[in-house]
Amino acid sequence: MQLENYIRDIQGFPKEGILFKDITPLLNDAKARKECLDTLVKSLKNQKIDKVVGAESRGFLFGILLAQELNAGFVPVRKPNKLPYETISASYDLEYGTDNLEIHIDAIQKGDKVLIHDDVLATGGTAKAVCELIEKLGGEIVQLNFLMELTFLNGREKIKEYDIFAAITY
Repeated sequence: MQLENYIRDIQGFPKEGILFKDITPLLNDAKARKECLDTLVKSLKNQKIDKVVGAESRGFLFGILLAQELNAGFVPVRKPNKLPYETISASYDLEYGTDNLEIHIDAIQKGDKVLIHDDVLATGGTAKAVCELIEKLGGEIVQLNFLMELTFLNGREKIKEYDIFAAITY
């Protein structure tokens, strides 16, 4: 099954000059969704995972499915002021400025084996910030996995010290 066939290109979204990769056709097709999940799980080569960390918000979609499949806990990483309990934060660069991500202070225990999942690896800023949060809490990052990687944006360079997997590359 070619997972790329379930990704729709939307020109000019969310703003002019952007070619958005829409995953909703993949989510809408049960067989394609299952194939994608199986591909992401196989990339782990039977490594033990204690927690799956999903980055807001599309990282939650397959992140929770991965956690279920791996019999692991699920941890959301969110934008500021979205989590109700005490948090730590990490900042990352945007095209014009910076933003922050937060995680609950008790979400990861020292020594937890962690899988980080997000829908897309683009510039790598979000992924790097999530790595910083996990490591501040004492987690050990097993892999960063992504539904898609936009290789022309060189995001892999910011996180090259980690094991990285993408189900689809552009």
